[in-house]
Parts: sequence; structure tokens; C-alpha cells
Amino acid sequence: MPNTTRNGRSSIQLTPMEVPKASDVLANELRERILSGDFVEGTPLPPERELVVQTKMSRTTVREALRILEVQGLVRIKAGRAGGAFVQRPGEQSMADTVALLIRGRQIRLAALLETREAIEPFCAQLAARHRTDEDLARLDAANDDIAGAGDELDDFLQANIDWHVAVASASHNELLSGLMISLSRAIYAATENEGFIDDKVREITVKAHRSVTRAIREKDAEAAVRRMSRHVHSYAESIKDFEQRTDIPLDE
Repeated sequence: MPNTTRNGRSSIQLTPMEVPKASDVLANELRERILSGDFVEGTPLPPERELVVQTKMSRTTVREALRILEVQGLVRIKAGRAGGAFVQRPGEQSMADTVALLIRGRQIRLAALLETREAIEPFCAQLAARHRTDEDLARLDAANDDIAGAGDELDDFLQANIDWHVAVASASHNELLSGLMISLSRAIYAATENEGFIDDKVREITVKAHRSVTRAIREKDAEAAVRRMSRHVHSYAESIKDFEQRTDIPLDE
């Protein structure tokens, strides 16, 4: 008799099976329905007790599934009498947070961050010149004014710098590029938070370069925007490399 041993027992061998946790199964189901648009953004999910009844799962399982979705940025948990789990769609900030974790978790080198910015940001400027709105220009102008008015306050200068680079990316109206540039800008400027590097000359050059790029974006001159942004980010990277030969600039911890 096939597939049997001498004593008549089956000789078929099965391998161990990975059985998913119930909370993962529920989280996957809710995630797919959120991403597919079945649940509109801002819609409250059924209360915990109702989800328990509908799914025949324990309250602990339901709560764990909702926590998974909250960490992934797909629901917002609101406490209180009118609280609950409210659907939200992932946006550029979700991507920015994920990239930030990758940068810090993998301890990405500052040189790699600068290379990535040189590859991406000129194209952001090109798109910004094509798609910018009056609101985008207002953000760029406000950031430029803040940079020029930062004086000797390093934190104010760095924050205004971040605001300007993020504003350029936002003006591209490409959420993927915006999310990536938010993380890159924060990481680069955290890494260069050094009084020795951010001197009066760097501040002066930055103000002029930003206003020049902003002018090209305002005039919808895509070629000039690419050229000027390329020159700006490359010069900045070269200045950092030159400074690193004299002192270390560690990534933020």
C-alpha cells in the first residue's frame, strides 16, 4: 500500500505551518479596505464592542489590530465619549517618518544623504517652476525672510532652511518627492548643526541662492530652476566635505 509504513501507518510528512495571529488577520482586512477606499477618510470605524461581535474575535485582538493600524498611520485613535478609531489615508508625512527611521536605523552616511539630495532636489525645483501656486510662492518667500532675519540664531536659521527646501518640494505637487525631501532636509540640517560650519559666509550664500531659485520658480523658468538648484546643493555639499576634513559632523542621534 503506497504512503504507508510496515505497520500500516502513513509515511506522509508535513512541515510546520506558520499560522498568522488573529490581530494581524484583522489588521490586514481593515488595511485593505481603507487603502481600497471602502472606508472614506475621517469615517469612524465601528466601536470595539461592535467589531468584537462582527468578527467573533476577542476585545484584546481587536485592540491590537487597531494599534497596528494606528502605528501605520491608517487610523487615528481619539479618546473620550465621542472617541474611537477614525480612518486616515497615508500622506507625505507618513513617508517622511518611514524614511527618517531608515536613515537613523541604518545610520545612513551624511555623504549618501547629500548625494541623494543632489539627485532629487533639482528635479523638485523644475516641477515647482511648472506647477507652483500663489500659496507655494508665499511659503517660499516667508522661508526666505526667516532665513535672512535669523541673525546669529543657529536654530532659527536651520529651521527656516528646512522650511524653504520643504516648500520647494511641496511646490512640485509630487507627494513622494515631498515626503522624501522632508526627511532628507531634516537629517542633513541636523547633521550640520554646527556653529563652525554655519558661519556668516554660509548664511550669506544661502540667502542669495534661495532667492535666486525662488525667482526662477516664480517666473516659471524650469531650466533656470534646475540649474540654480543644482549649483546650490552641489556647492553646499562641497562646503560640508571641505569642513569635514577639519572636523567631524556626526548624524543626529
